[in-house]
Amino acid sequence: MAVLAGCTALVLTVTGTGAQAGSRDLGREVLAAHDGWASEGAGTTGGSAAHAEHVYTVTTWAEFRQALADGGDAPKIIKVKGMIDAVSEGCDAFAADGYDFQQYLADYDPQVWGNDTPLSGEQEDLRDASADNQGKAIKVSVPANTTIVGVGKNSGILGGSLQIKGVDNVILRNLTVEAPIDCFPQWDPTDDNKTGAWNSEYDGVVVYGSTHVWIDHNTFTDGRYPDSSLPSYLGKTYQQHDGLVDIVRGSNYVTVSWNSFEDHDKTMLIGNSDSAAATDTGKLKVTLHHNRFEDIVERAPRVRFGQVDSYNNHFVVTEDQSYGYTFGIGIESRLYATHNAFSLPKGVSAARTLKKWKEAPLTAENNYVNGKLTDLIAVHNAEIPEESLQSGAGWKPTLRTRVDSPRAVPWLVDHRAGAGRVC
Repeated sequence: MAVLAGCTALVLTVTGTGAQAGSRDLGREVLAAHDGWASEGAGTTGGSAAHAEHVYTVTTWAEFRQALADGGDAPKIIKVKGMIDAVSEGCDAFAADGYDFQQYLADYDPQVWGNDTPLSGEQEDLRDASADNQGKAIKVSVPANTTIVGVGKNSGILGGSLQIKGVDNVILRNLTVEAPIDCFPQWDPTDDNKTGAWNSEYDGVVVYGSTHVWIDHNTFTDGRYPDSSLPSYLGKTYQQHDGLVDIVRGSNYVTVSWNSFEDHDKTMLIGNSDSAAATDTGKLKVTLHHNRFEDIVERAPRVRFGQVDSYNNHFVVTEDQSYGYTFGIGIESRLYATHNAFSLPKGVSAARTLKKWKEAPLTAENNYVNGKLTDLIAVHNAEIPEESLQSGAGWKPTLRTRVDSPRAVPWLVDHRAGAGRVC
């Protein structure tokens, strides 16, 4: 076992498939013991045992899709070289014949359609067909026993959606993932208290009903299309982004480590529905450590049901950004958030780092705000008494690597989290 100071502990597996002693092959590295929930039980090894015929280097979206499909659930390693684009032909390539966005706006303008009735009619049907075309093109299923790694410092995926659905044992590392743009958001006239809103699909990564997933040293960002660049139609922002990484529908044993999450609104859901008790109770065990969240509006993460361990993360709120909250406390959640660092600008109170959605106890200890030890729950309850939170998650994490001082976290995480920084 090679333990790397200041980084996630790693185990390097060298098999008879061409790996040389002393060389570094990210595809052969596996999650170390005790490194978060994904190390539970048999741990997470991804495709590290892949035979040579199941090791791929891809440079296009088509090659990537083919590599994912090849070989079934046999261990595989996919090395992404350069930035591969799932929407290289542009949004118009997905549009159904007859779809006309200007006609869509005219047909469903609230002054014409109103705000009481869900959309129907030709243009909505054509929008839906267009969205279906895009979904088929940009969504890809990641099979069990797979490792996907970026080659070098500038490799990853533009506009694709990785679906880790109903499988076990997946690793994603060293990728830059630009959030998918929804080319065909739906106007919902009844949303936002019947003032209407645009709703979008597609997350960068979805972990859905899956187990033993390690997401490490990636950069997740809106990239070329920040929300600030999005236009407004029908009086509302034309929202084209959904989540960056969502962990939902009974997923379990996930470690999210040393990633950079940047410039996004609804960043991470852990549990996506209050009505999912049958699938989610006792699951959604997720560890978040040594991640950097900058210019994130909300959901870092928002938690339902799960036992989520969040430690040694750095949350950066910049002066002019929109900011809602960091940790969302949802139904039957048991968040354990300690040894984190927050950098907040003047005028943003530490009370806002927590947001209560449903009654659920949490542990939030030894967190530092602007270099000062701060009791997040006490500050929240003092300033927002109508959303008073209970202290004490009722469990204590045992699957942790070295816990760094929260005073050291800003420097450590800012210099080592994200793609191209695996050490």
